[in-house]
Amino acid sequence: MKEQFILLITNNQGLILKVCNMYCNSREDKEDLFQDIILQLWRAYSSFNGDSKVSTWIYRIALNNAITRLRKETKREKFAGLDDHAFNIAAIDNKGENEQVQQMYNAIKKLSEVERAITMLYMDNYSYKEIAEVMGLSESNIGFKLNKIRTKLRTIVNNG
Repeated sequence: MKEQFILLITNNQGLILKVCNMYCNSREDKEDLFQDIILQLWRAYSSFNGDSKVSTWIYRIALNNAITRLRKETKREKFAGLDDHAFNIAAIDNKGENEQVQQMYNAIKKLSEVERAITMLYMDNYSYKEIAEVMGLSESNIGFKLNKIRTKLRTIVNNG
């Protein structure tokens, strides 16, 4: 069982890192969140029954962990000290990114925790059904929220 879990984590490390990068600013916070997510996945591993895709299960645990952690950090300023690596998405080389893409990542960082999660899943080509499953919402609610998010992102990008 331990070997299977390690293989599962190795194969899905990029997904976990993506969540850490989207929800944390400092390297230390990213590493702490990564460890928390791995621990939570290990605790839940024996109860995973395969009703959903492994990636959906991992996303759900990772996002819940990230959002819970953010809510607990009320004493800290959430967006202070954004470093140059705040938007490094695993397995993507951002050196060649154009200004427009970076601007979009900056706008996404200004969304609420839930909106960021929905956006990240959408950008990873998850269907409305899969996003709904991860987020615990209805498909129609996901459609509504995505339309609202698109409008919000346009406003953020256009207003700087």
